[in-house]
Amino acid sequence: MNIATQPIYFKSGRESLFGWLHLPPEHLRLDRGIVICKPFGYEAICAHGSIRAFADACASAGATVLRFDYTGTGDSSGGDSEADELSQWCTDIRAAMAALRQTCHISRIGLLGMRLGASLAALVAADDPSVEDIIAVAPVVSGRRYLRELRAFQATSSSETASSSENTSAAAQIDHAIESPGGMEVTGFRLSKASVEHLAKIDLLGMDKRAIRNALILDRGDLPSAKPWADALIRRGTDAHYYALPGLVEMIATPHAAQVPLEMIDAVAKYLARNQQSYELLTQNAPPAADERTASMHLITAEGSRLVERALFVDDGGTLFAIATQLQHPDAPNRNLQGRGVVMLNGGATSHIGPNRMYVELARRWAAHGYFVLRLDLAGIGDSATRPGHSDNEVYPPGALDDVSAAINFLRREYGVQQITLAGLCAGAYHALRSAISGLHVNTVLLVNPLTFYWKQGSKLSDLQIANVVGNAGVYAERVLSGKSWRKLLRGRVNLWRVLMVLLRRGLLTAGSSARDLGRRLNIRLPRDLGWELQSLASRGVRIVFLFARGDVGEDLLRMQGGSAVKAIGDRCRVHVIDGADHIFSQGPARRKLLQLLTSELTR
Repeated sequence: MNIATQPIYFKSGRESLFGWLHLPPEHLRLDRGIVICKPFGYEAICAHGSIRAFADACASAGATVLRFDYTGTGDSSGGDSEADELSQWCTDIRAAMAALRQTCHISRIGLLGMRLGASLAALVAADDPSVEDIIAVAPVVSGRRYLRELRAFQATSSSETASSSENTSAAAQIDHAIESPGGMEVTGFRLSKASVEHLAKIDLLGMDKRAIRNALILDRGDLPSAKPWADALIRRGTDAHYYALPGLVEMIATPHAAQVPLEMIDAVAKYLARNQQSYELLTQNAPPAADERTASMHLITAEGSRLVERALFVDDGGTLFAIATQLQHPDAPNRNLQGRGVVMLNGGATSHIGPNRMYVELARRWAAHGYFVLRLDLAGIGDSATRPGHSDNEVYPPGALDDVSAAINFLRREYGVQQITLAGLCAGAYHALRSAISGLHVNTVLLVNPLTFYWKQGSKLSDLQIANVVGNAGVYAERVLSGKSWRKLLRGRVNLWRVLMVLLRRGLLTAGSSARDLGRRLNIRLPRDLGWELQSLASRGVRIVFLFARGDVGEDLLRMQGGSAVKAIGDRCRVHVIDGADHIFSQGPARRKLLQLLTSELTR
């Protein structure tokens, strides 16, 4: 069933929250609304596509659905507060319920929450008798246990980053970032001290407030933990249904590999169909189309800059979604008076908020400097539609160049932007560079940790790519002197063929780099000559800036494939290396250094 969606902003106290309405066909539209309460942090990033799928399934059953970003998360305003975020997010859920009633004329509302979002939904439902029911997907039953999970996950991530860094002071900073007197940070997402204390007190088994009327609890199938809570709800008089189903691990895998939990979604659809007859059909019209009031919000930065942010589509077909951020100009509200713009491209399969929400922070920082910033979702990623014949979350889609071109033309046509910067991390860096090389109207490219400079359509991310060759060859060379590695080899626990292939390809890559250097000196262009392409860009006046985490494979790859041309270009091709960082800059100190360098390079 084709479900219509509509972006919306609404107020929660002083903050403005961003969300999406999922609207059922008018002939199926019931007086039933569902507010979706997202999980926390990295789980929300990975589950983005699944959240959309849950929303569509609910809308197909006749419910009007609102999925939204809490204060300080996603595209909503706020952040970096020392207040109790969990209490604020419960307030946000109530504000979303109010927005659904007011905007869509819904009187009966339920909550669907995932992981920590399910716990927040339960807290709100226990205090608010107007909540019809809750659907809890892999709920966090014990806040203390969840905190242990977060600490373990962050400690593992931090130790991996520290082990790859030769800078001991950077490693110490990473360890300190796990948890401090001011709160804790988990894979780039922060919880204040007050939030940590609140989270430690959450115990759904110990809730002794009013009984929730109806509940569907979908526990994780691999490590179920919510059955005692379901039993406790039944004892309190709740009409509760409990199922342990597979799908959670796949739903919160890395963004490009995340899978929609079909069995869980099917269980939700069946639950909604059970009592569908008890809800009346709505006779009111569907919500009005988004306008300036509902599709934009105003922000004031900590430095006092007034910004406006808009949800929009950059193409006529409504395929390519983006969030635009700019300074608020009373005399010319829809123009960029300085003619400077930035298009930010998806970091892998992560939506337009970027890894760790860093794109949101950068966009608002750069808009305060006078830039018009567009955070674009390529087709099939984030909130952009998937083109026919293609799959969701294609990290290197063949149509990416057309998408970037549409965004640039949109900025030039609608907002008078003349100077264009393309910026992106990982695959976003690849698309930014390829777009500039292809001849699109670009002035600067900001490239963070590209994993490859050439992509063959039809390849898979799991294939043995050139990045693996560069990264693994050094590792294998080190292990030649390791007795443990030799023992593994003699016991048949090493894929010797893979090792030989990696070393062979590394040798060929080195030889190819030397050949291309010689070819450039003789004015002969060889295939896949990155150095030649970079020199051509520089000769056109395009500024090229690379930023790498120390030890990231792209740094070696640039040196090998770019050859001597990188240094020969001089100041028009700048390279920065940041210590103590992982590929997506999930550690606070390294991420702050990255944001500082990006801003400095953009504005210099």
